[in-house]
Amino acid sequence: MKEQESINLREFVVFQQLKVGPVIIETRRIKVPYELTKTDGTKAKNELIYTYLEKVFDKKIAVDVNLASMMASQVAINYGLFCEEILFDGLLDETDQRFIKDAIENTSREIYVNKLLGPNEFLKTPYRSVAIQKSRHYTAAKISFINSAYQNSLLNWNHIETHKEDYAILSSGGKDSLLTYGLLKDLNKNAHPVFINEAGRHWFTAINAFKYFEKSEPNTARVWCNSDRIFNWMLRQMPFIKENFDEIRSDMYPIRLWTVAVFLFGVLPIARKRKTGNILIGDEYDTTQKLNYHGITHYGGLYDQSKYFDNALSRYYMKKGWGIHQYSLLRSLSELMIQKILVKNYPKLQAQQVSCHAAHEENGRIYPCGNCEKCRRIVGMLSALDEDPRDCGYNDRQISNGLKALEAKKVKQIGSDAAHLFYLLVEKGLIEKNNHTSRLAKAHSLIMTLRFDNERSMPSDLPVHIRKPLIELLLPLCEGASYLKNRRWETIDILNSPLINASYPFETKETKNNIKMSEHDRNEYLWERMTWVEIEERLKVVDTAILPCGAIEQHGPHLPVDIDYYDAVYLANRVAEACSDPKPFVLPPIPYGVSYHHEDFKGTLSVTNDALSRFVYDIGMTLAKNGIKKIVILNGHGDNAPTLSYAAQMINRDAEIFVCVDTGETSDIDLYDLIETSNDIHAGEIETSTTLALRPEMVQMDKAVNETISFGSDYLDYTSERGVPWYVRTKKISETGVMGDPTKATAEKGSKMWEIMVSHLVKFIEEIKKSELKDLYQKRY
Repeated sequence: MKEQESINLREFVVFQQLKVGPVIIETRRIKVPYELTKTDGTKAKNELIYTYLEKVFDKKIAVDVNLASMMASQVAINYGLFCEEILFDGLLDETDQRFIKDAIENTSREIYVNKLLGPNEFLKTPYRSVAIQKSRHYTAAKISFINSAYQNSLLNWNHIETHKEDYAILSSGGKDSLLTYGLLKDLNKNAHPVFINEAGRHWFTAINAFKYFEKSEPNTARVWCNSDRIFNWMLRQMPFIKENFDEIRSDMYPIRLWTVAVFLFGVLPIARKRKTGNILIGDEYDTTQKLNYHGITHYGGLYDQSKYFDNALSRYYMKKGWGIHQYSLLRSLSELMIQKILVKNYPKLQAQQVSCHAAHEENGRIYPCGNCEKCRRIVGMLSALDEDPRDCGYNDRQISNGLKALEAKKVKQIGSDAAHLFYLLVEKGLIEKNNHTSRLAKAHSLIMTLRFDNERSMPSDLPVHIRKPLIELLLPLCEGASYLKNRRWETIDILNSPLINASYPFETKETKNNIKMSEHDRNEYLWERMTWVEIEERLKVVDTAILPCGAIEQHGPHLPVDIDYYDAVYLANRVAEACSDPKPFVLPPIPYGVSYHHEDFKGTLSVTNDALSRFVYDIGMTLAKNGIKKIVILNGHGDNAPTLSYAAQMINRDAEIFVCVDTGETSDIDLYDLIETSNDIHAGEIETSTTLALRPEMVQMDKAVNETISFGSDYLDYTSERGVPWYVRTKKISETGVMGDPTKATAEKGSKMWEIMVSHLVKFIEEIKKSELKDLYQKRY
């Protein structure tokens, strides 16, 4: 029989255009037109709907229109492989547009590898043999943006304060969200279970839990969404999908892989309204592995259930100024450990568990089917843990059949986890020892520990405020902790390990007088800590570098002389840490600046304008020779600005690369909204607050003095948008070296200031990093 020839990926492009929006906004509902134009010119239309039980939208408020427009776009992210154009019609800023483009490209690659190259019983026969094509870009569609309905909505950037002790949980009837809720309550946190109705039978998995929480938890919320109907409607338009796709029983979706975000964005209106600072998703340990298929890097499980997905969303929230962190409390736990902790410590919650997408209703309660892979996995785990599967709805026949099925069938877990489950079942005599079970069964007690490794789950993937309390709660429930180092697992005393103190990329962290980095990150972006071979390899994928430049100069009687230097280095590291991979290089910092005007105060060390500009110029030229094409000079000292700008101009002239200087321009306008002091420019309310947030032990508040200054003309005001640059020796206008009022400083203000500065710079660096030089100079669509 002649072997079928492989078909080209281009043959999957079956639509001329998918148009999304404009969104129709009501106080409790949004409706989004989805219009599909096929290659033969015929059209099909449908409507994506989100409905809420409480008022969450106001179409007169631009941020609400913006969020609704982003919610509208999420389903469409799955179809970049199949359209010639995807047109988004809504109020979407540059951050939104970049997020959508990146998500589409990532999802196109994942669908190509996991749905088209891999086995997929939903594909018609001619489409089952797809040519392997390694490409830089897999998205076929041109991604376009218009705003036809909300041209009068002005979207301004604002930093939103949230409650760090409030947690919105993406909830269902599964074990992950149930355990997440139980852990939060034990940690005395404010939990907000938000149930998303996916429309159709998927809601069956959530009904028991929703009814339980509705009676017992006042923060419970529910969102109705018809996304499943839109997904199925799209499938019916695809000529390569079998017409009877809805009759095929399978543990995979036919095409889509960008699914969790559809529900996460449905949670956001409630999270924004309630100002919850955290959004928690579930996830087991086995879904975040990076793999390589014929040279194509992809994810072994689902990208939208990985820490990389969480970080991408947290980075997006940061750039938007929303003050939200997204992560999972459970990613260091195996599925068996999640089930064990839930059933043994939270039996009332576990009784609501329905881990089955073919569940059915009996007398107002939902019961699992007992036949699918998920059901036999749950029956197997509960039995192996010496628990009764009847407690979550299985009857004796289903339990018997589920265990019998395991004697011949596998479960969807990574090798070590499945092996240990079969080992426990065989050892306890719950399943027969045969060729199948003997081949699988092998003790892996490691899966009963908390597991930490760089790829899947690290302490640094959790915010500091919940990290240690959570690990202290989980450790007694597990059999210790393990850490994967140099490809070898070793037992670790995690609470006394340096890993416990590693910074979380998306929040300000008190540093105790030194800039801390996790062991994992020490060679990730710091130029001076890499070998020349490592730098050469990274230069192939990243062409952007941050150069921190500061000063050593007096900062009044209450602050150390390293403020400008320290803050520039801290900011550069924090920004790089929060950026997406590949991260920008952070260069060795320049500690000295042009500080002659402070020389009347001891401790000030100054260099000339000529010396600094020449030094920066030489660094820039050698960076260009190395292959760096974009340099962001992060200036911690305002009076360096003219000198650094001159150096940047000369580097651009002679090397023809992009060079810019940021002396606070990206964020100062927002910082001034937080303070009470006018002309606050040196050692005053801002710098004292930012230091209190990071290094409170370095601030001598008892020596802080108010030296608020005013000048003979408003145009001399240093903080005015209309102010002219001018220069004077500090001693002539301040006896103490302070220009501002440090007595009004607080650590709380400082933390907000750091969040704002990091947010703006991450947004800026991401835009710089991902752009070609020609697009930086003139945006082309």
